[in-house]
Amino acid sequence: MSKIFQEIDDKLARWINRQHMFFVGTAPAGVDGSINVSPKGMDGTFAVLGPRRVGYLDYTGSGIETIAHVRENGRIVLMFCAFEGPPKIIRLHGTARVVLTADPDFAQLRPAFGKDREVGQRSIIVVDLTRISDSCGYSVPLMDFREDRDTLDRVQLHNGEAYYPRYWRKHNATSIDGIPGVPSEVNAES
Repeated sequence: MSKIFQEIDDKLARWINRQHMFFVGTAPAGVDGSINVSPKGMDGTFAVLGPRRVGYLDYTGSGIETIAHVRENGRIVLMFCAFEGPPKIIRLHGTARVVLTADPDFAQLRPAFGKDREVGQRSIIVVDLTRISDSCGYSVPLMDFREDRDTLDRVQLHNGEAYYPRYWRKHNATSIDGIPGVPSEVNAES
């Protein structure tokens, strides 16, 4: 039987923070368009910001669906699965906002995240939670965590900070459905 939580208490926050990955689901506003699910990981990129607020540090990637959908309609769900220990799934539904690196809120929010690498940062996705629920997770496989991949870190450090405005302009300006992604003022030449 699933349970609805009024807030993320200390016990639930500890469980969430022990998970090595989570999934982000978003969709465009209309009936057409592509639903998106993105796997997220890397230690120090997720934070419980309050009893009904969470956020994750978003590094540059090949797509821009989450940012485009959030900017268009704000709908989002984050799902955490226990791949180790007792079976459990937590879903965090809410309304999100995108805090780009140039936004004043970014500097205030950034210390909440343990990941210290700044190269390749694109935004922080902040979610005000409207529903916090669990479910059994009985069919989720047991898997052993070995370590975070360092591929994204290595590639982004190799590219350097000056690389990203051009990359965003070419690859992150619109979603696969043509919804605006990273705003043009962020895409300006450095």
